[in-house]
Amino acid sequence: MLVGSTQTNMQPYLTGLRGFTLVALGQLVSLVGSGMSQFALTIWAFEKTGLATSLALMGFFYMVPLILISPLAGAWVDRGNRKLMMMLSDLGAAGGTLVVFLLYLSGNLEIWHLYVVGTLNGLTSAFQWPAYSAAISTMVHKRDYARANGLLSLAESASGIGAPILAGILLGLVGLRGILLLDLLTFTAAFTTLMLVHVPQPKPSAAGRESRGSLLGEALYGFRFIFARPSLLGLQTVFLLGNLVANLGSAIMAAMILARTASSETALATVQSAAGVGGVLGGVLLSTWGGPRRKVHGVLMGWVLSSFFGSVLLGLGQSVWVWATCAFIFALIVPILNGSNQAIWQAKVPPDVQGKVFAARRMIAWVAGPLAMLVAGPLADRVLTPAMMPDGALAGVFGGLVGVGPGAGMAFLLVISGLLGMVVGLGGYLFRVVREAEDLIPDHDHTPEVRPEPVAS
Repeated sequence: MLVGSTQTNMQPYLTGLRGFTLVALGQLVSLVGSGMSQFALTIWAFEKTGLATSLALMGFFYMVPLILISPLAGAWVDRGNRKLMMMLSDLGAAGGTLVVFLLYLSGNLEIWHLYVVGTLNGLTSAFQWPAYSAAISTMVHKRDYARANGLLSLAESASGIGAPILAGILLGLVGLRGILLLDLLTFTAAFTTLMLVHVPQPKPSAAGRESRGSLLGEALYGFRFIFARPSLLGLQTVFLLGNLVANLGSAIMAAMILARTASSETALATVQSAAGVGGVLGGVLLSTWGGPRRKVHGVLMGWVLSSFFGSVLLGLGQSVWVWATCAFIFALIVPILNGSNQAIWQAKVPPDVQGKVFAARRMIAWVAGPLAMLVAGPLADRVLTPAMMPDGALAGVFGGLVGVGPGAGMAFLLVISGLLGMVVGLGGYLFRVVREAEDLIPDHDHTPEVRPEPVAS
């Protein structure tokens, strides 16, 4: 009997876009649980400290390890089985929730524990994102890249609708302990759906052969690949600068809403749920439409519009319904922005090096984020909040725009970050390597495949 003659019967049930749709559904269930935990822990942390800095540091300790380990994680993803990497990253995230659950159950949970667990979650996410992103390129046809990215975005956004509402209701019924337990149960959905699909390993390419070497050398290859292609480097610079200024605002947005509504769980849940609805519609739109024909317009105009609605107008607003409307429009745009960018990269980068390259691009895009988070909290708490009180130094100048009192300083910071984000998006059009990126770099499937080297017997 030939070796592998029963392979077809041994493979899991689904592949292609249908299989990836099942994976996205599993992620949806898991993300609802994670979203409920994040919402409940945000309320818990703010009530415990009353500081925007505490919430910003939760993001900081998540992002730093994610960024530092990403290049090595990307190399491991390309070396190993991508499906296994996806499963292990989900198990790692479940482990972080289990630690928080046990600490809370024993009455020992402190703010600094959330920072430690955030570090653990950042490490697991470093493997998760390149593995899931690279899996799209081998599971679905190139024409469906944007649609598959839309499905993932849809799962993230749909969880954003239900998670805050469910968390707000369940906090009064089962408390933080019950929510954390539900989160642990929802991880089984992500794990089970991965068991039921087939994730093909990528075919070898010239770039894949070139990248082979030590683990460190393979990790650095992702950077060499990007820096050798000015258009990809230009796109990533847009995200580097955009994320830098966006994190100044996003790090303190929840604290602003809580500060301006006397820590109202309902107000925060309303805004986050509105964002979830917008994200769902954006994901549906992207998965059915496929995004603009010129994907770079989805990227650059996406930055302009998302910064305007998600930071400038949101900071200027002073009511829950204005915030909710802005959050809805912002979240509607983000899937198109990210999905358009992702489709460009998935078309240009050979699948067998996407783990390394995507990890490197994430590091470039996010490296300034922790700095922004470290700055945002103290800047809001110690400088802008006092300055925007009724007798503060800036109240007379900017009070007519964002109001005065609790939360006004944070709102002012949101407006500043949004204006800077709009400049980043429009600035991308000034550079040919960015605005014509799709034309200047050939798609990876235009390059002949490289046959595997024969194995010596």
